[in-house]
Amino acid sequence: MTEPKRMLRLHLPAREELSFRRQLIADPETMSYNAAWGGTIAFPESDWDEWYEEWIGNHRNLRYYRYLVNEEDEFVGEIAFRFDPKWGGYMANVLIHHRFRRRGYGREALRLLCTAARSRGIPVLYDDMAIDNPALGLFLEEGFYEIARTDQIILLKKEL
Repeated sequence: MTEPKRMLRLHLPAREELSFRRQLIADPETMSYNAAWGGTIAFPESDWDEWYEEWIGNHRNLRYYRYLVNEEDEFVGEIAFRFDPKWGGYMANVLIHHRFRRRGYGREALRLLCTAARSRGIPVLYDDMAIDNPALGLFLEEGFYEIARTDQIILLKKEL
């Protein structure tokens, strides 16, 4: 069996490339899944140095962050994980810009994120998502399973 062709590659952003992240999380359609928690997120340039140091410079294996780049060398989204003391584990994050959805990027991004976590010795990933998040089915198809639910969120888990 041959391995499927990769559509995406990971890119460690330079500080000056954080304008893509600002645009990504400020886009209402991209952030519609986050509507219950305020939707878009401000990311002014004045916050970039501190954010970059925490996520890229001195992550202490508590955080991981990469851009997703397609075959046309376009930034299409981001993947990340972070240790969350509330859950006692690493929380997954996959975000694809709305212009690039429905092309298989989300599935590949989730697989790349799981591979990155596993290669760093992380045995389990979690995600807490809104009950109406359209990505829920994708996460379940990729081996995450529900471990808790409230009227607002579903907590998912995947052993790597």
